[in-house]
Amino acid sequence: MDGPNYGSQGTDAPSGAPLTAWWLGHTAYRDAWHLQHRIVAARAAGLIGDQLLLLEHEPVLTLGRHSDRSHVLASSQELAARGIQLIETERGGEVTYHGPGQLTAYPILKLADRGLLIRPLVRALEAALTATCADMGVVAGPKAGYPGSWCGDGTRKIGAIGVRVERGVSYHGIALNVTVRLSDFELIDACGMPGLKSTSIARELGQAVEPSIDSVARAADAFAHALAESIGAPLAGALAVLADPVVARAELEDLLARQAPIPAAATGAR
Repeated sequence: MDGPNYGSQGTDAPSGAPLTAWWLGHTAYRDAWHLQHRIVAARAAGLIGDQLLLLEHEPVLTLGRHSDRSHVLASSQELAARGIQLIETERGGEVTYHGPGQLTAYPILKLADRGLLIRPLVRALEAALTATCADMGVVAGPKAGYPGSWCGDGTRKIGAIGVRVERGVSYHGIALNVTVRLSDFELIDACGMPGLKSTSIARELGQAVEPSIDSVARAADAFAHALAESIGAPLAGALAVLADPVVARAELEDLLARQAPIPAAATGAR
């Protein structure tokens, strides 16, 4: 990713306009959720170009808009004791776990500008997950009828997808298990599928390691390059392994303040 191009292009940008990646490091879920709403508003208004947020979250369970709460297996008391929030969102998909050692990526794209519909977007995300796993030495791929990324001929899920489109702009995105604690997935029927076996990059490589932000940063770089290639976009921003997430967040806030000074009450964030 070359140069300090932070994606101020508007909606008149061609389909080959840059995708600007931001490595935000460890970020609270609600903070990232509210940030997405602000960026979506600015992108829909044509004030900025397409953005890609790359980060990891604290332990949290999120529910898609049509999720069945019965797929949360832990009691409210158990979740509270473990410091894990349960948050309802507007994305598609079922219940999902986020936590340290997992890459979460939020592509905020004006779909029409890139000639994309929702299904091709999901296919592009799956292709990027496949390429990211390959870059890290793991064979994975899509599974017909089940969005995401899978290992072992579709028997083990390594990456989840859940997106939302508003005003022609996509947000939410993917979660890729890198060095995440897989025991935390026992709190849920992941993706609403009882008995689903979750796996990770580390598990597939036979590595017994603790969650690592460095491993997530490496996966973030690979995913950013793979997604940009999948949608035919030049990649702008800073490499995660070299970027300071505090500096990146300050630069992103400055971009939003300069291009889209939208009051918090108007963002639609909950």
